[in-house]
Amino acid sequence: MKRIALFHLETLMWIHRLGTFAAAAHRLNTTQPAISARVREIEEQLGVSLFQREGRRMVLSARGRRLVQASEPLYRGLEHVLLEASDFAGATASVRIGSGEIAAASCLPAFIQAVERDRPGIAMEIDLDLTARLLQQLLAGTRDIVFLAGPVASPGMKTAPIGSVELVWAAGAQVAAAGGFDQPLPVWSLPDHSPLHAVSHETLEAHGIAPRALHTCNNVRAMIEIVVNGQGAALLPETMIRDRLAAGTLREVLPRPLQRVHFEAAIRTREKDPVILDLFARAGQLAIDPAA
Repeated sequence: MKRIALFHLETLMWIHRLGTFAAAAHRLNTTQPAISARVREIEEQLGVSLFQREGRRMVLSARGRRLVQASEPLYRGLEHVLLEASDFAGATASVRIGSGEIAAASCLPAFIQAVERDRPGIAMEIDLDLTARLLQQLLAGTRDIVFLAGPVASPGMKTAPIGSVELVWAAGAQVAAAGGFDQPLPVWSLPDHSPLHAVSHETLEAHGIAPRALHTCNNVRAMIEIVVNGQGAALLPETMIRDRLAAGTLREVLPRPLQRVHFEAAIRTREKDPVILDLFARAGQLAIDPAA
């Protein structure tokens, strides 16, 4: 029998999934020369070439693809059995998590706390980005799980709802004391790809309000500081300004819209890694802290 170790098969699977030796090395927390050495070992043991050069890239040959396709369910099955036997307590992995800014403030802290408590061997790599880019990264395999404003739909993704957040029209204390929207105010909003942008337009129209100007900013925390400093009003997630409302540095200047921002966790439909599947199941049990 050929002496092929499990880490050899894991290496092939990640090269196949991510497309390059360098990406596989990063995912497996090793070096590109180490990945190349593993590939040479497999090819020497099997006596066949598993990769072929296409331009500057090395891609799996037909034999290589068949080996990966046949080995992956066996590898994942064994990995799952071993992890289940230990109740996932010994799980080790580097998980790449993507999140939108509002989701990061609203639901990511509870998720991180649960993972650190129950899966201490898992290292989390967290990046914040816009929803559209998070979806592209997830489908491209450069993110393992993402948290974003929904609903989102794609045949390549599986999602789990994790709750919703109330929206609040708020202005700084001085602006509110001066009458809020009784005077022409500039309004701040996330760009038009955000659900907050559409709700901002709808509620302003419903109240017959024409803002002095409609500014956009792609950072919610920056918008909060702008509004606190008296530069207009904004529709903001209640969970991100709850403390400011309680302290009185922000005040509500319109009734709260009926619309809420809904959040989802998402992974690839074809995801087979038992650690990622376990984290996704845990994400689906999250409950965003409701408005007080």
